[in-house]
Amino acid sequence: QLRLVESGGGLVQPGGSLRLSCAASGGSLDFYAIGWFRQAPGKEREGIACMRDMSTPPHYADSVRGRFTISKDDAKSTVYLQMNGLRSEDTATYYCAADTLSWYSARDYCIKGLFASWGQGTQVTVSF
Repeated sequence: QLRLVESGGGLVQPGGSLRLSCAASGGSLDFYAIGWFRQAPGKEREGIACMRDMSTPPHYADSVRGRFTISKDDAKSTVYLQMNGLRSEDTATYYCAADTLSWYSARDYCIKGLFASWGQGTQVTVSF
């Protein structure tokens, strides 16, 4: 299993941007599906962006599509989540996740949370 450590969270005003990073160790991301999830207090965990590989489009939740972008740099073993146009409802703890690439679609990975490795989370607060 990979070890994942998120960073980049913080306080940002509505309309602002943040880029979250997720550093992976213990293996190469080349053969892993990756994802970003979030959980707000009192709410269920939500899969917001998942990627199978570079040859297929990522899946985005409706709540973030068009505003957030998932990417990875295999050479740096790092996964990113670029978040633009942030809203108060984006306030949550954000987690990255990874699992050995299988036949699941990117949507399956997000909807079903099919990941074995999880980070500890980073807090994002959107407020004035």
